[in-house]
Amino acid sequence: MSDDAAPTTESAPASASPSGPDATDMADVADVGIADGLAQLSFLVQGVLGKVAAEYGLSVIQLRLLGVLRDREPGMQALARHLGLDKSSMTGLVDRAERRGLVRRTTSPHDGRAVLVSLTAEGHELARTGAADASRRIHALTAHLTDTQRTQLSLLTSAVLAGHSTI
Repeated sequence: MSDDAAPTTESAPASASPSGPDATDMADVADVGIADGLAQLSFLVQGVLGKVAAEYGLSVIQLRLLGVLRDREPGMQALARHLGLDKSSMTGLVDRAERRGLVRRTTSPHDGRAVLVSLTAEGHELARTGAADASRRIHALTAHLTDTQRTQLSLLTSAVLAGHSTI
């Protein structure tokens, strides 16, 4: 669902056969270059995430917030850094999610000045269903690829992501 809602990809054996008659033959694909290719892919995925978010009455940044909080309880500062937001924007985002009953704030047991953010039961459910919906739709973007191509794309994406820090 987020950068953290990114769907898990199932690995296929390297010798997997094409998914069907419409599997993409790489000889027929024009290379748009790494920068344009990643930018256009980013737009495509953001479009999918925007549609998913809208169907749940969320903005994309709210969907990302839920995705980040699925398996962690970060402090507000770490959350702001991860989402690329300033302090006031982060506070507003959490305020809106809290009013909706999706998140809660608690005082850090290690630092009474720090505030931790976590999902409520309703937030967990929305994060789970939103992530499943996003995953299904993002997988559909690669339906025309062979199993081997999907595996290669997953591994290359993982390698790019491994070079960058997260919370």
